[in-house]
Amino acid sequence: MQEHGGDIYSNRGLIDFSANINPLGPGEKVMEALKKSLEDVTAYPDPKCRALRAAAARRESADPEQIICGNGAADLIYTLVLAEKPKRALLCTPAFSEYEKALRTVGCEIRFHERREEEGFALTGRYLEELTDDLDVVFLCSPDNPTGRCIEETLLWEIAEQCRKKQIRLVVDECFLDFTEDAPWIHHELWIRENRMLFLLRAFTKMFSIPGVRSGYGVCSDTGLLERMQEARQPWSVSIPAQAAGIAALEDELLPAVTRQLISEERRHIMEEFDRMGIRYYPASANYILFYSGIDFYEQMKKEGILIRDCRNYRGLGKGYYRIAVKGQEDNEQLLDAMRRIIKRRKESSHGKANHDTGNHV
Repeated sequence: MQEHGGDIYSNRGLIDFSANINPLGPGEKVMEALKKSLEDVTAYPDPKCRALRAAAARRESADPEQIICGNGAADLIYTLVLAEKPKRALLCTPAFSEYEKALRTVGCEIRFHERREEEGFALTGRYLEELTDDLDVVFLCSPDNPTGRCIEETLLWEIAEQCRKKQIRLVVDECFLDFTEDAPWIHHELWIRENRMLFLLRAFTKMFSIPGVRSGYGVCSDTGLLERMQEARQPWSVSIPAQAAGIAALEDELLPAVTRQLISEERRHIMEEFDRMGIRYYPASANYILFYSGIDFYEQMKKEGILIRDCRNYRGLGKGYYRIAVKGQEDNEQLLDAMRRIIKRRKESSHGKANHDTGNHV
């Protein structure tokens, strides 16, 4: 069972729809910065990531002291947990597994809020009832992984306010936010000024298609937390190429804009085709779609040369749930054609079996 998407090393030669990466690639600015950074690899990286923090601060309308950089978002999740050592946490199901795994490393007691299938796995007002005074930290993801759904803005504000009043650390993972059509108008970084309990998680991995580089950052006005996080980690956690790529990504406004348009059009097309094929899916706002089927699409798609994400190992899901990335038009058509062939074979097989069972032979 795959732990995460993107395991191309065990599945060589397949078109990878299991990892939610920008199909347009890193862009010229990031690639140029990466190549140039190789000239400096004989030096140690800046352990304080000063240039990258300054660039992120400009983007986030924050002070550099309110930015912490990491070796990707997962690094920051583990570092925050190690620095805080929370006793009690609240997680949603289904959700990105690294929140739970990080919390387990410090022996944290974890409670789970079940997002219901009949509600499309959306976060609802029921969540507010579970924000009790004894909690130390909660993790949320918007757009959510694996459903691609964003948390409704009014509800997210209410959650942030409750966490502020009850002194619960609220980590909001927004690593896929830039793929959503509303991204240019959402500025949760402005909430940081009034809410020191809020920690926003960002990454360059997805939008700039550099998971192999590992670079991301967090935004928080609780500078004491950021100092503890810095003390809890190794001194050179973000490489010179990763810092250079991050700075270049923050200066590139064109690629995210073009990507949002592409993903919006292709996502809509895939969901329309799913409707035609009778596939049950969950409407998404990000660059991936969760769907359910009684067909073993994971194994069948591998036979078609395509790797998708089997989501049965997500807590709160199970057999039959799959996630696919939204890629470029050509790749997406290959995916859809393969799914049509699989469904057609399934129908022909079922029809043949029915005829055999009734004594009729075609």
